[in-house]
Amino acid sequence: MIAEEDFTLSFTVNASPQEAFKSINEVRKWWTENLEGRSERLNDEFTVRFGDIHASTQKLTEFVPDQKVSWLITDSQLNFIENKQEWNGTRISFEITEENGKTRILFTHQGLVPAIECFSACSGAWTDYLENSLKSLIDEGKGQPGKT
Repeated sequence: MIAEEDFTLSFTVNASPQEAFKSINEVRKWWTENLEGRSERLNDEFTVRFGDIHASTQKLTEFVPDQKVSWLITDSQLNFIENKQEWNGTRISFEITEENGKTRILFTHQGLVPAIECFSACSGAWTDYLENSLKSLIDEGKGQPGKT
């Protein structure tokens, strides 16, 4: 039986919680440059596009400076799977804590579970964007966002 656990990923950065929080909310600098809208305060909404493969709209539903930010996916179009709206109603959160002079980020995509079709591709993409692009943006000041 497959566990119904949400996709989570935790990583540590060499920056303050304030720097990590600021970078997380600069979505254009680490996830994709193709972003419409705003991602900097409570109730902001933004849409990201990755060519004709993926588009999704997120609304900031929780915004606790230097501690946590959460997004509700209000619309999605995932053209590489059968249920193209599979992300609709799922939630993404970033929880930030200070640990031994470093900052730990716990990412959770609630609803991205092994039983859904995009789990493998989406969890792999999240891992790449988080561990490479977001971590690089926080630690080195330069992310590797998608360009299309």
